[in-house]
Amino acid sequence: MENEHTGSRRNHWTFLTNHARVLVAISRDPGARLRDIAADCDLTERTVQAIVTDLETDGYLTRTRDGRRNRYAIAPGARFRHPAEAGREIAGLLAYLAGPPDSPRAPAAAESANGVPDGGALPLP
Repeated sequence: MENEHTGSRRNHWTFLTNHARVLVAISRDPGARLRDIAADCDLTERTVQAIVTDLETDGYLTRTRDGRRNRYAIAPGARFRHPAEAGREIAGLLAYLAGPPDSPRAPAAAESANGVPDGGALPLP
């Protein structure tokens, strides 16, 4: 019998929730249409609409009309909800994830003779 720890379902998990993906998409383009966000996040428009409503209701973003379109603003100082990250602002994560996907990496640390950076830890991208 398959459960969440076995079978094909186990290979389909991701690090970010759909709410995080939508918030990142909005931070990249605050004037994006819901259909564009949906396409970017591989979600339905209806799902994105519900997520935007959740984010707005919980104070993570505001929506204003700009002609026939909506414009979104992420609340400054918005913090993570989960107790493990409580007190930390989401701005840092959004800045990291919303940056250009092909932005240059930080300069590499000095490496030892075996190719491992001094200190023994591999650098994060």
